[in-house]
Amino acid sequence: MTQILDTIEGPEDVRKLDAQELATLAREIRTFLVETVSKTGGHLAPSLGTVELTLALYRVFSFPEDKLVWDVGHQAYTHKILTGRRASFHTLRQKGGITGFPNRFESPYDAFGVGHASTAISAALGMAVARDLESDASKKERHVIAVLGDGALTGGESFEGLNNAGDLGKRLIVILNDNGRSIDKNVGAMSEYLSALRIAPQYNRAKKDVEHLLKSIPRIGGKVYKTASAIKDGVRTALVPGAPFEEIGFRYIGPIDGHNLDLLIDVFSQVRQMQGPILVHVHTKKGKGYLPAEEAPEKFHGIGKFDAATGECPKKEGAPSYTSVFSDALIELAKTDEDIVAITAAMPSGTGLKAFGKAYPERFFDVGIAEEHAVTFAAGLAAAGKKPVVALYSTFAQRAYDQILHDVCLQKLPVVFALDRAGLVGQDGPTHHGVFDYSYLRHLPGMTVMAPKDEAELRDMMKTALALGGPVAVRYPRGAAVGVTMPETMQALPLGKAEVLRDKGAVAMLAVGSMVQAAEKAADLLAEEGIAVRVVNMRFVKPLDTALLLSLVRDTEVRGLVTLEENMLAGGFGSAVLEALSDAGVQMPVRRFGIGDTFVEQGTREELLELCGLTAPQIAEGVKTFLRSI
Repeated sequence: MTQILDTIEGPEDVRKLDAQELATLAREIRTFLVETVSKTGGHLAPSLGTVELTLALYRVFSFPEDKLVWDVGHQAYTHKILTGRRASFHTLRQKGGITGFPNRFESPYDAFGVGHASTAISAALGMAVARDLESDASKKERHVIAVLGDGALTGGESFEGLNNAGDLGKRLIVILNDNGRSIDKNVGAMSEYLSALRIAPQYNRAKKDVEHLLKSIPRIGGKVYKTASAIKDGVRTALVPGAPFEEIGFRYIGPIDGHNLDLLIDVFSQVRQMQGPILVHVHTKKGKGYLPAEEAPEKFHGIGKFDAATGECPKKEGAPSYTSVFSDALIELAKTDEDIVAITAAMPSGTGLKAFGKAYPERFFDVGIAEEHAVTFAAGLAAAGKKPVVALYSTFAQRAYDQILHDVCLQKLPVVFALDRAGLVGQDGPTHHGVFDYSYLRHLPGMTVMAPKDEAELRDMMKTALALGGPVAVRYPRGAAVGVTMPETMQALPLGKAEVLRDKGAVAMLAVGSMVQAAEKAADLLAEEGIAVRVVNMRFVKPLDTALLLSLVRDTEVRGLVTLEENMLAGGFGSAVLEALSDAGVQMPVRRFGIGDTFVEQGTREELLELCGLTAPQIAEGVKTFLRSI
């Protein structure tokens, strides 16, 4: 039943509800979320935890005149529902539907787009400064609120934002939605500090005693009030050593129950009247109100379709995932090499390193949402003789580009980057597609870049990477692998050597990574029409097999080359082939298949491959057109 929810067309409707109606609305929203996401997939557990928090914000503040910035964006489903997107919520993360994250092009209520983490304080501070520079006095009264959750405070940019905000002293509200988790449990000293705040009985008891004392003091002058406030601050500082937020210029309020609507509304109403930077520490439960998500929040952090009644997902048959193959290979390699260590940035489950952590807990490190630190930490380990493997989603590795360049490549350190979710990842959309890594890695001096055609080759590439003694990136796609039979042992591959799969035809298709299978299928379709084409599994984007390229140019049967990559065309694998031909002073017609100068929208991977012209039938048609042109 969604009787109240059905009446909510926008934020103004939320402000009309009484306390009982708001509580009922919270229950209806949770029911709506579970039933809808069970059909579309999505980030369920984070948004279940922020229902009351979101309702309280919309009850107290006036959006979109006030600005609300989410961090990370997958907490914001209730926000989307309350801002005119309930009727289209069934299109969540579908091609042409509403996005899974705040998107400035989707709604005026989405003040800032966010798919990655730890950006909200910096963005919100920019908005607060812009507000204060306005000449219109009415605009100066607007509020800017940043909501941090799911481990966003473990990221370095959050601390940079806090530091700057505390120094500037602008009117800014930061809400720390502390559920103790990112995907898995939060890690690090800040997480332990927040936990101590939540559970320290002596602090909470003393705080209540001081609050009762303050209420009994007549406010008969600013001096008495200031003295009382100083007492309260002194108690907090004494009982919570450091009080880091207040020390850097924030007024700290909390921790408070993030599921108590009346309390949240009362606190936000008071905070609305305050000046300067304020941090409200809210304690919530990830997956709140849906037992399967409460018991397994990491499973329901980002989930596909599931049975809403039981929480069970359909069983997946067939080949293992590339992630699990990587995980098993690394564990196997670590058995005989004690120098191998593994690092991830708040993604032990997503990257497959959770199993490695269980097998070798002393050699596994989750550094939180801190990719830059992860890479330089790995560089330090490598400089001291270890063999670090940094497992990141391709899209998150972008955040550590400078560290990869200066701290790893410049120093020629043996750090292996295992880049999961490379290529088009589907419904998470443009913030999560891993389609830039060939371009931003291959131009780095000393970097080796590999991509496997199947799971057996991924295992071999991991062995190869750990034996090279320099910076290496191995990138592989999301989801199920090809399903090939895997040899019992891993073999090191010859550096920079491609694999010729078909050696007859006037066109040679040079494919890398996930596109090798597409090339093979396209070749089969062309063969049905009597057209023979060559297929080469290039394996290495860098170093490129230039000897093979030149041999193809010299082959009188070959009239043209086709490059295939699940990456941006600009600066990617196809560009590398063109550069190699140019450097050798030879000419050969080349047709490149890849992703053009655009951010690719959300949708299933199959839909997006078709959108980018990368399906086997499209490739076959493109090859025929290319053949006619040459």
